[in-house]
Amino acid sequence: MRTGMLALALGLLALRFLPVLPPVGLLLLAVTLALMLLPFRTYPLALCLLGLSWASVSAHWALADRLAPALDGQTRWVEGRVVGLPQEAGSVVRFELAGATARKARLPKLMRLAWHGGPPVRSGERWRLAVKLKRPSGLLNPHAFDYDAWLLAQRIGATGTVKDGQRLAPAHGAWRDSLRQRLAQVDAQGRNAALTALVLGDGAGLDSSDWQVLRDTGTVHLLVISGQHIGLLAGLVYGAVAGLARLGLWPRRWPWLPWACGLGFAAALGYGLLAGFDVPVRRACLMIGLVLLWRLRFRHLGAGWPLLLALNGVLLVEPLASLQPGFWLSFAAVAVLVFIFSARLGRWRGWQAWTRAQWLIAIGLGPVLLALGLPISLSGPLANLVAVPWISLLVLPLALLGTALLALPFVGEGLLWLAGGALDLLFRALALLAAQRPAWAPPALAGWAWAITALGALLLLLPAGVPLRGLGWPMLLMAVYAPRPEIAHGQAQVWQLDVGQGLAVLVRTRQHALLYDAGPRQGEFDLGERVVLPALHSLGVQGLDLMLLSHADADHAGGAGAVARGLPVAAVIGGDPAALPAFLNAQACTSGQQWQWDGVTFRLWRWADARDSNQTSCVLQVEAGGERLLLTGDIDTEAERALLASPLAVPTHWLQAPHHGSRSSSSMALLQALKPGAVLISRGQGNAFGHPHPRVMARYHYLGMDVYDSAEQGAIRLDLGTFSAAQTLRQQRRFWRAP
Repeated sequence: MRTGMLALALGLLALRFLPVLPPVGLLLLAVTLALMLLPFRTYPLALCLLGLSWASVSAHWALADRLAPALDGQTRWVEGRVVGLPQEAGSVVRFELAGATARKARLPKLMRLAWHGGPPVRSGERWRLAVKLKRPSGLLNPHAFDYDAWLLAQRIGATGTVKDGQRLAPAHGAWRDSLRQRLAQVDAQGRNAALTALVLGDGAGLDSSDWQVLRDTGTVHLLVISGQHIGLLAGLVYGAVAGLARLGLWPRRWPWLPWACGLGFAAALGYGLLAGFDVPVRRACLMIGLVLLWRLRFRHLGAGWPLLLALNGVLLVEPLASLQPGFWLSFAAVAVLVFIFSARLGRWRGWQAWTRAQWLIAIGLGPVLLALGLPISLSGPLANLVAVPWISLLVLPLALLGTALLALPFVGEGLLWLAGGALDLLFRALALLAAQRPAWAPPALAGWAWAITALGALLLLLPAGVPLRGLGWPMLLMAVYAPRPEIAHGQAQVWQLDVGQGLAVLVRTRQHALLYDAGPRQGEFDLGERVVLPALHSLGVQGLDLMLLSHADADHAGGAGAVARGLPVAAVIGGDPAALPAFLNAQACTSGQQWQWDGVTFRLWRWADARDSNQTSCVLQVEAGGERLLLTGDIDTEAERALLASPLAVPTHWLQAPHHGSRSSSSMALLQALKPGAVLISRGQGNAFGHPHPRVMARYHYLGMDVYDSAEQGAIRLDLGTFSAAQTLRQQRRFWRAP
């Protein structure tokens, strides 16, 4: 039976790795074959096929519920009900609309909307909204968070921007949102947002600095309601009943073990309901229910059974859960704990079990974090050694009890004040630790190097005295010292990152790295921090020899501060240095300046008579082995005419579309003089500026140029000096991405 359950799990998990979904006809054939094989000894294969078929059918349903292509980019009046907890970030309100309807159009069951400058929106309200609809899509960058997969896992079939709207009906049954508003009014010593995250699972109120501290110290899981929080509450209730029974205070006519398990599970369900009962919470409640059932009836089956049953139960209920990083991390953490405590003959003392468990969990989760492209906290074991009991035994009980007693004057608020103070002390301590040991953002590993690292971690999890266990350390260090492909002398590797309506281009030679523009920033939404910096880390960039900011507009230089804080930057050059932040210490772009790195030539040009920010753009030409790339920033047709009189006006193989392909750029004179074979466009999908302009696109096609568009193809890679075709991340097929 255990083999069959494992086979079922493998079939359900296989969905995560499919490049395309099997057609429905093939799935029907697979189900028929599985039912024929089920009564025989081949039943594990049958269960695997059934698991894969069910997961694929569920994914087909989710994809079928996406916005129709014909409606993409259209503005429609829709009616629907706000669900979940709306998030307010500055002047932007983001919320989910369920059951939306529109005239003569079929809409997805769930949509995620953003309203810039809109009124407050409350859960449970019914609205009529004018929405510019958009098919689910996200930025696509190397080894980065996959927003497309996240949207599909949440079964969100469309996104959109609200242009106008009116409330049709007040909130109904939105007690969680009301409770959130009440918690926001409590004096929690400035930690109301953290309390809301801990009680309701809503972390939207935490600012970027708080999240950074949590990431650096590996304690994000403490402020995001997960199996740990729900398990802690269930454990506290179970322990309270067991303690009363041990002291003789529990009624003898009530068997204490069934009552402890039942009340513990009820507490888990109650906390899950408070947290919104979304997929991670449902997963945690199911796992806890199985663990308690195992404790009550099936202890002889071993500790691995509840984990395997919970894994299958979660994936049968929601097969798309495997698309989320949290799914892998939560099950991996529990699996590591089960393994390290069940694989030993002797017992550790209490303090040994606690301290060693933290280090072994860090080692065991290391390969998982590497595979998911997530940062690894070097201070995590030490931070969690203190933070977990601090949250578990002090903050969480105070927060939940205070929330439950808010109706009593001063009592509930007093408990929340104490919980907020305890949280504030914890954040201060974590901030000091994070300043000393920030998280390590590892570069992406080749498959063979990751396999050696994972095997090393497994060896280190084995009990002391196991032969060859010591080899785990050098194998684990493969994550740091694994050899990586080198760039040949005289060649350059170029990445145009997908940063939406902005620009960020990485140019690397054998021993040097240059970043041309750093992505956009709008308020707290900084793509330099969220996209550019993680991409540089994943590509193995340990520092920048030069950050060249074409001009000071926010869509080109907005992310420069985050990049400069996250990586050593030897020098900064800007087309308009006076308008850049002073701490960047930017030098002026000088026409005629040129240099060589590893056999690759770089040349600069800037229009001396520029009158506005776009015209001041510093233009960079990169030449490797006779193959040329021209990065133009936001120059317009006037600046292009001046450029044609410069030494850079020579045949060019690759042209970065000036000003994102706007109507006022990419003149026919420039294109005919440069004769580019291909053009790179960096823009946001459905941007408000209409980039690229149809007339500009017509020029590109008329001249026979290949067009690479980040909005359609994601990040784009060139191997300059090899005269080869560009590679795009959209070419890496995943079933949840549009081809």
